[in-house]
Amino acid sequence: MLHKSFTLLLLLLAQISLSNERPNILFIMVDDLGSRDLSAYGSKDIQTPQIDQLMDRGMRFTQFTANSCVCSPSRAAFLTGRNQDMVGVPGVVRTHDHNSWGYLDPEAVTIADVFKSNNYRTSLIGKWHLGLQSPNHPNERGFEIFHGFLGDMMDDYWEHTRHGVAYMYHNSTAVETKGTHATELFTNWAIEEIKQAQKDPRPFFQFLSYNAPHDPIHPPKKYYEYFKKKQPNTSEKRAKIGGLIEHLDYSIGRVLDTLNELEIDKNTLVIFTSDNGGKIKYGADNGELRADKTHMYEGGLRVCTSFTWPEKIRSKSLSDFRAMTMDFMPTLLDAVNIDYSGHMDGKSFLPELLFGQQENFTKRKQFYTWLQIYKKHALRIDDWKLVNNSKKSQYELFNLKNDPFEKKDLSEKHPEKFSDMRKAMDAYLSKANQINWKRPSQKKSQ
Repeated sequence: MLHKSFTLLLLLLAQISLSNERPNILFIMVDDLGSRDLSAYGSKDIQTPQIDQLMDRGMRFTQFTANSCVCSPSRAAFLTGRNQDMVGVPGVVRTHDHNSWGYLDPEAVTIADVFKSNNYRTSLIGKWHLGLQSPNHPNERGFEIFHGFLGDMMDDYWEHTRHGVAYMYHNSTAVETKGTHATELFTNWAIEEIKQAQKDPRPFFQFLSYNAPHDPIHPPKKYYEYFKKKQPNTSEKRAKIGGLIEHLDYSIGRVLDTLNELEIDKNTLVIFTSDNGGKIKYGADNGELRADKTHMYEGGLRVCTSFTWPEKIRSKSLSDFRAMTMDFMPTLLDAVNIDYSGHMDGKSFLPELLFGQQENFTKRKQFYTWLQIYKKHALRIDDWKLVNNSKKSQYELFNLKNDPFEKKDLSEKHPEKFSDMRKAMDAYLSKANQINWKRPSQKKSQ
């Protein structure tokens, strides 16, 4: 009790000091990054000095998970601070109705809405992936500035199309961008917007959302050849994704250099994360974690994550605190002392960032889902994890403290724990199934 009171006192004092000048926020999300594809996370072949340096200046997390094993649901969880099912995005939002599995609730309040209403300049640079038209255009979901890709994956990093449609936009205007690598484009636009924001008296919140290293794996030739030269015995697919990630690292370094050149780095909170784990068949490395993207095991959910905030977050910090994508919103609102009364499923872990002494959410039910024809799902409570990774009702139970690589199913050995977690999972799924996830055109075609 004394420990909790002391932590609350420290947090109160910290918030008083934070309220003097609200920081800029640069939130960097990459796409399908393997949990061991940064040198800071143990990669032996891919070198990411810019991201490593960023993480070295702040707190790096070892147990952070995405809300889902695929893109759109995790992005919806980040933007709303909610479980993705509860805002209508249980699966991937796609171009065609027959293969689209989400419709972001038009009534859901986004993190951009809240920052904008609290005098922040809000921008989204890069991948959106939560709707192609009103009411789910980025400009209608709290972002004053949108410069990026409306669709899901790109069919080509230089063509910037999906199913033959060009989805690059500046706000509501389509822009011709063919011929420049998407990572370079998003980096240029991010830098341009940061510079423009210096003319605005408001602090900025920028969501910098890269497509890389999502497939197709299209590295610039220079980076692919350099990777092959330094790793002559590597596979072709590893060389391609290695080149793509090292180019991404260089590009993120350009954005961070801009903060330094403008002398705003000390008053900018920078977050780095991925929307889910990497895909092994494209060359990603999730280390010893089981499986990969599209799976409910840790290889599909564990993500490289860090927070950097000079003079607020201690450098070279390493945290095993267990947080997930939907916790970003309440944590960031806490960090800038914004009082928001709307409902969020996520929880703030600001005390962990500032003091490194927050207790884990041991009783919290962490639900992970992905709908595509059928719903894969998982539930974690403290060290226990229930997994259904197939179309059939085939559940497994793991204790991640003793079995971090999910090798031993304990459902028969611990029937009471298994039963309790099944009941909690079933109750959540029953509630989730009542939430609309179909866009209007899908309803009409029924």
